[in-house]
Amino acid sequence: MSDNKPTETETILMALDQISQTIDVMTSVVNRLRNYVQEHDVAASDSSSEANTELQADRIIH
Repeated sequence: MSDNKPTETETILMALDQISQTIDVMTSVVNRLRNYVQEHDVAASDSSSEANTELQADRIIH
C-alpha cells in the first residue's frame, strides 16, 4: 500500500504558506484600519477648524 501521508518537509512548507497568507490578510486589515483612522482624523480636524472659525466669528463685537 502507498502511504499518502505528507512528509515533515511538506507539512512545514504548508504551514509556512498558511502563515504567509495570514500575514497578507492581516497586513490588508491593518492598512484599511490605518486609512480609516487617517480619514477620520482629517475629518475631525476639518470640523474642529470650522467650529473654531464659528466661535471666533461669534466673538466679534460691533
